Amino acid sequence: MLSIVRQRRVRVLEALDVRARQFRSREGLWPFRVPHEPLDLEAIIETALADEEGWIQPSALRSRSVLRLEWDGGDAWDLWVITLPSALHLYCDSDGEETRVLASAKRGNPLEADGFFLERLAESRGHLFGIGMEGPAPDRVRSAIGDRDFLADVFVELLEDTDASADLKRSPGGAADFRADIVRWLDEALIAPAPARRQPRVREADPSE
Repeated sequence: MLSIVRQRRVRVLEALDVRARQFRSREGLWPFRVPHEPLDLEAIIETALADEEGWIQPSALRSRSVLRLEWDGGDAWDLWVITLPSALHLYCDSDGEETRVLASAKRGNPLEADGFFLERLAESRGHLFGIGMEGPAPDRVRSAIGDRDFLADVFVELLEDTDASADLKRSPGGAADFRADIVRWLDEALIAPAPARRQPRVREADPSE
């Protein structure tokens, strides 16, 4: 049974590698390449395994988690990575209704690439990757990144001047400085590794900067 599951996984990874080769770079998106629009991962799995009776869950392809946002009531959004045999990192998201492939990157340091993705995601509020980041601030944040200052910068850019920012500013202890609001909110909401070394910033590595 294990060998059958492994064979299915290999077939899906091969199909993803073929699709990822068609991704294109865009201005302001270095070091990532993206499809024309987010890809339905379950549809790719179904096509890759079409000639046999079998299935694997998208979660079986996951190499690592990057970020998870949770709201009281059970809603959640996950950002995670599939690592292909070709060394490409595929960034995917799941929201309980669909699972999508958003982008690819080929970086030697996975943690560096993960941070760069969060910066690009935040600065465009998801639009660079074909998604929207809207709604109330999450009640819990789970991150694989331990640089708290970096995460505060990401969420300031992601949430400032949104409905979520209004909620945070109205909450008890809200400060005139929105970054201070974010830091206070993260102190309560964030579940992450112990504080770690400074996360590299994409602007420091982007050759076009």
